[in-house]
Amino acid sequence: MSPLTELVGYHFEKPSLLDEALTHPSLSGSYNYQRLEFLGDRVLGLSVSTWLLEAYPSEAEGRLNRRFTSLVRKETLAEMARRLGIVEAIKLTPGAAAEGTREKEAVQADVCEAVIGAMYLDGGFAVADQFIRKHWVPLMNEDTEAVKDNKTLLQEWCQGRSIPLPKYKVIGRAGLDHSPIFTIEVTVEGMGCAQAEGGAKRLAEQAAAKALYATLSGEK
Repeated sequence: MSPLTELVGYHFEKPSLLDEALTHPSLSGSYNYQRLEFLGDRVLGLSVSTWLLEAYPSEAEGRLNRRFTSLVRKETLAEMARRLGIVEAIKLTPGAAAEGTREKEAVQADVCEAVIGAMYLDGGFAVADQFIRKHWVPLMNEDTEAVKDNKTLLQEWCQGRSIPLPKYKVIGRAGLDHSPIFTIEVTVEGMGCAQAEGGAKRLAEQAAAKALYATLSGEK
């Protein structure tokens, strides 16, 4: 438990909370991350929304909401879990591990939120808030396309024409585990496709959506 405590930058007074946050339901009936994930989701939302109000005092609610969604979505949380080494610390049965449960973004995201919930119970909101701001603010600065939300633009373009919604798939991954490069392909059936790379799936998806939207809409 000590290495992870050092990674997240916080010493738990009650290590059992962190242990619970890292325990997958496959390993234990009621002693798992699910309840802490429920709490961590709310703590993360409060922290991020407060920070956005402080950082962007002149922005309208719509733009703030797009920034918020970018920071708390499943892909962002999973990326953070990988960056911090949380993924490797998830405790689960050998069977679940063999099925690839550890690699599922939904599981990674849930455990990340559970760790935040555990921090909140152990040290209070200030501790969790400090952790979130330390790691999420730089992430927001990296995501220069967050406000534009090209995935939403592409989806709305399709909906306006009553054609199938875009489909995204990973077609390549390179680099180290803590610093991967993803290649994403987005396809709109009968209309075309585009590919793009990014240091996280969400960034690659945004870049691919931007490229395809520019082609389909004529906005270069």
